[in-house]
Amino acid sequence: MGVFEYEAMAKSGKNVRGVIDADTAAAARRKLREQDLYPTKLSQSNAKTTAGAHAPEERGTLTARVSQRDLSLMTRQLAVLLQAGMPLVESLGALMDQTANPRLRKVIFAVRDKVNEGVTLGDALSAHKRIFSELYINMVRAGEQSGALESVLFRIADITERGDRLKRKVTSMLAYPILMALVGLSIVTFMMTFVVPKIVKIFTTQKRELPFITTFMINTSQFIRDWWFLIVGGIIGLFVLWRFWVSRPEGRMRWDKIKMRLPLFGPLYVKMISTRFARTLGTMLQSGLTMMTALDVVKSVLQNKVVEASMDDVKSGVRRGRDLTIPLRETGYFPPMLIHMVELGQRSGEIENMLIKVADTYDEDIEMTVDGIVSLLEPLMILVMGVFVGLLVLSILLPIFDISSGM
Repeated sequence: MGVFEYEAMAKSGKNVRGVIDADTAAAARRKLREQDLYPTKLSQSNAKTTAGAHAPEERGTLTARVSQRDLSLMTRQLAVLLQAGMPLVESLGALMDQTANPRLRKVIFAVRDKVNEGVTLGDALSAHKRIFSELYINMVRAGEQSGALESVLFRIADITERGDRLKRKVTSMLAYPILMALVGLSIVTFMMTFVVPKIVKIFTTQKRELPFITTFMINTSQFIRDWWFLIVGGIIGLFVLWRFWVSRPEGRMRWDKIKMRLPLFGPLYVKMISTRFARTLGTMLQSGLTMMTALDVVKSVLQNKVVEASMDDVKSGVRRGRDLTIPLRETGYFPPMLIHMVELGQRSGEIENMLIKVADTYDEDIEMTVDGIVSLLEPLMILVMGVFVGLLVLSILLPIFDISSGM
């Protein structure tokens, strides 16, 4: 059975686009007419994949990006359809009509095709790891094994929405200071390349010895005008070297360690790692996975090579029968509150709920911390701009006063 992309006209006169599965082009047109759609364009797609291969849409046949919002909406819709009693294959087919994102729609078709062949949903999703994370895939597998796939999908949707909401909030908080920094840099560049050189002409005609601050501003302005391409090239070169360095295992390990030790940002970064650890582990345990399997999934979502390497020691300790809190404390990377809550959860037998509570607490703490950092950045940037403008004004006024006193 093939996949056909179509453009058609509905009864209302509206033009619609989509994909449909059929054995032949004639069969595809017949199925479209049965849906009161009159095809104007029909072409066969290569969305169907072979076992073990990446879907063609992931190699660039479609450039549409699958956002976390699209993914969470699709997951919640699938959970609702399954909860209503619709079979999995039919639910995936219904999702194709409800999903607006063309790339995600093709992925859903490929997943439905695999499920229809007898492959489990988790294994079908694993062929599209650029869209579905390890956490997503393993939770779906756990839901299939426990027979509670609908509730697990609802839980995945909640996690995805929470992560997307936090990311959007942090981005919106940082947008204003970043914009201020760009505007300030533009103003500084404009003044140093256009304003200062014109003022210099006034002073050079007087043939007087200029103050140090004025000479410094003139030399800086001249350097920027003469060597701007060198400055831009140096910035680009440093960025390329940094990217090459972090792409190497030892460089990435070193960079991740530096991020954890940075002033102001370091504690926030550690909280983000702790949140990811607590929520992932708690959710996996709630879904019915064993501690060792859950720790394997946690390691794949931490996004920090230093902490990921320490997870091997944590797993070894748990495998030898030690309490989870002991190897976690020995890593030295997790905050005391997380360790105490894990210890309390183990004693009470509610470690899953305790981990989720810790993650919720850290989420709120991260938002407050980011808000505080932004509140500090705004006056700091204003202060820096004020200092620069003050120096510029001073470098202009000092020689003027000197000329005036000489006259």
